Amino acid sequence: MLCGIGMLLAGLLLWHCLARLTLRRPLPEAAAPPRHGDAQAAASALLALEARLEHAPIALFTVAQPGDPAAVAPLNGNARRLLAPGRAVEPERLCALLAAQPADQRSLIGFDTERGTERALVAVSALTVQGESQHLVALLPVESQLEAEALNAWRQLVHVLTHEIMNSLTPVASLSRTARDLLGEPPAVAAGDDAVADIATALDAIARRSASLIDFVASYRSLSTVPPARPERVALADLFGRLAALVGPAWQARGGKADFFVEPATLALLADPGQLEQALLNLLKNAAEATADVAAPQAQVHARLGRGGRLRIEVSDNGPGVPDDMAPHIFTPFFSTKKQGRGIGLAMVRQLVHGNGGTVRHARAVTRGARFIVSF
Repeated sequence: MLCGIGMLLAGLLLWHCLARLTLRRPLPEAAAPPRHGDAQAAASALLALEARLEHAPIALFTVAQPGDPAAVAPLNGNARRLLAPGRAVEPERLCALLAAQPADQRSLIGFDTERGTERALVAVSALTVQGESQHLVALLPVESQLEAEALNAWRQLVHVLTHEIMNSLTPVASLSRTARDLLGEPPAVAAGDDAVADIATALDAIARRSASLIDFVASYRSLSTVPPARPERVALADLFGRLAALVGPAWQARGGKADFFVEPATLALLADPGQLEQALLNLLKNAAEATADVAAPQAQVHARLGRGGRLRIEVSDNGPGVPDDMAPHIFTPFFSTKKQGRGIGLAMVRQLVHGNGGTVRHARAVTRGARFIVSF
């Protein structure tokens, strides 16, 4: 009995100690009420995350229901600007294109903008938010980078080709002229036999064709030897005044006119004045050739500020315009729609504009004719 009572007392003492320890134990972290400092830190972290998302260098979209264009919503400033008026020509078509992209894949898409067709890299991730599946779409425009890489590749190709061709043509032209001179003047050749006369004629033809090919190749060499731009402040009103003096009389002589507009009149940019003037002259030369059969040819060069502070110089004419199937190739070197064309003019325009930090696009004309937009 005494042993039983002792065990009972020991059990009561142990229970009392455990109860005191339990009462003194602090509450778990999850059950502890949030402190004011922790809530403020969480709110600051959320604001910082939203700011980073808003200013991300890519356009972010959510697709609440994959495949439904109406479920596409912009997540940051770049996405909203892409869908705003003045950028994507058909925002609904772009949303349909984004909604149709499969998850966990990357692809290159194209969409129409005011500056022409623009290509962009699209990456899509599938995620579940509050029990609902949706897509997160990242859109990165890469048109300028692709153009820069293509221009660099063409420049290197043209440099190698022209270098090798010139190395072969120059001695052929020189030797043919020397051999022709050794045979004597045409009267002396005519007095000899027919074989010598034929040789003289052949050498003369070789010399002429070699000289013509050297001139032809030299014109392409200019694509790979454009000097670096030397930017300075260019007042567009002054630049347009010089262009009007250069091309205006020729358009008036054909019964037409070339108009130049700057809005506002104080508009200026930082560029190489000579290279910018040459690029616009090439575009106006193309406009003059395109309107050769038009009774009252007209060209307009209009400079203004576009959305987002971008400077736009639009060159348009009332000619037949560029066929849709040829529009993607008009800036490619060696490509020309003219019988005697060499495919240098527009390629040189793109080279000069890119060298000054701008872009040039062919845009669909509102009525008829061709329309090119140079933007900085």
